[in-house]
Amino acid sequence: MKFFDEARIEVIAGDGGDGAATFRREKYVPRGGPSGGDGGRGGSVHALADRNINTLIDYRYTRIFRAGRGENGGSRDCYGKGGGDIVLRFPVGTVIGDGDNGEPIADLDEDGKKVLLASGGRGGLGNLHFKSSTNRAPRKRTLGQEGERRKLHLELKVLADVGLLGLPNAGKSTFIRAVSAARPKVADYPFTTLAPNLGVVRTAEQRSFVIADIPGLIEGAAEGAGLGHQFLRHLQRTHLLLHLVDLAPFDPEADPARDARTIVAELRKYDENLFAKPRWLVFNKLDLIETGERAARIRAFLDACDFPVERFFDISAIDGKGCEALVFAVQDFLDGERERIETELARRQAAERERLAAIETIRAADARAWQEIPPKDEDFDDDSAEAR
Repeated sequence: MKFFDEARIEVIAGDGGDGAATFRREKYVPRGGPSGGDGGRGGSVHALADRNINTLIDYRYTRIFRAGRGENGGSRDCYGKGGGDIVLRFPVGTVIGDGDNGEPIADLDEDGKKVLLASGGRGGLGNLHFKSSTNRAPRKRTLGQEGERRKLHLELKVLADVGLLGLPNAGKSTFIRAVSAARPKVADYPFTTLAPNLGVVRTAEQRSFVIADIPGLIEGAAEGAGLGHQFLRHLQRTHLLLHLVDLAPFDPEADPARDARTIVAELRKYDENLFAKPRWLVFNKLDLIETGERAARIRAFLDACDFPVERFFDISAIDGKGCEALVFAVQDFLDGERERIETELARRQAAERERLAAIETIRAADARAWQEIPPKDEDFDDDSAEAR
């Protein structure tokens, strides 16, 4: 199945049915009166996050989705049937935006999350609603409302805890194969990865994280070189970036430090927030370097870097050496991030509860103050009133 992570569609909710203006003319009902029923409500369009879907290919060619129209009202107090709703299923992580102004509408970041995209029109009223003691034969009715119509921009951002960065052939796919059950394509030529790959890394029975591998970046990606920046959106939800560096490139004229600076520059061009994420260096393919030369090459690389390096690891993804230490370090970092996020969320919830409690206290004090205000004196008799 091809991987599609962007699409544009149009959703059209159903129109409401028209109300009816009819009268009862039955044999044993001499004064039947109005009997026009209401029109049915138009169908609505909903979005649902489904973890069993991992691509937007269903919306690649089918662009218009229309809900059912409500039926018109009928005679004998018969109401029209409501139009059928439709539910569009999207991969978890899909961001839905307005196709005209780009404003965000919904972020389907949880499985089963359901969002209303377009509301169906209300049905019109029949003439039975307009009868009164002075108007016993109303011929008035109302028409159904039109359903909402929206153009939407769909953008899939995969949900992963860790993202992999690097040039083509830096060993990203080999690394994700070494630490997870994912089996992306691996070959000895660049751009073997053409779509994001996800792998679950399990460090204990109840401890794991998700890692994302995207196609490699090259210089000029911001201008569309290679696969460009089209897949960097999948790293925007991550908590940590692993920048893989090939310290043993096939090209003898290649400069790993210069290539790393290129990746960092392209990352900054795409998104400052993504550039600001924690980023660790991972020196790969050390199995191709003599043991005595490894430390010297790493030190020369770090001396040539013009960007801050928070932490670095040396591994050999092909045989798994060094991967275990890296994986457990990542797990510890993510556990700390989750604890920090939970603490911040608890702090905000406590602050919100305090704010609401303060509001309730002020309202109660105001209510007591109003109750304590004495009533006005209006002691006068009828004679004095007439005299005035």
